[in-house]
Amino acid sequence: MSFQAYLANIEAKTGKSTADFRALAEQKGFTDGGKLAAGVEAGAIVKWLNEEFQLGHGHAMAVVALLKGSKCEDST
Repeated sequence: MSFQAYLANIEAKTGKSTADFRALAEQKGFTDGGKLAAGVEAGAIVKWLNEEFQLGHGHAMAVVALLKGSKCEDST
């Protein structure tokens, strides 16, 4: 499954866009200025996404990659 497919599935399941997840992560203190905040580990983000949005590990890690900036979503 491509990264874009993961993001599309996440949005279909949660109703939240990548921009929504970026904003929510910022509000939760996981990111600062659009980058992962110092000391934040992927496990904490995965736990949050699982508890709040029932995302599985793979989908949650796609959001982590997005927040880290290691993957970019298409601007379609």
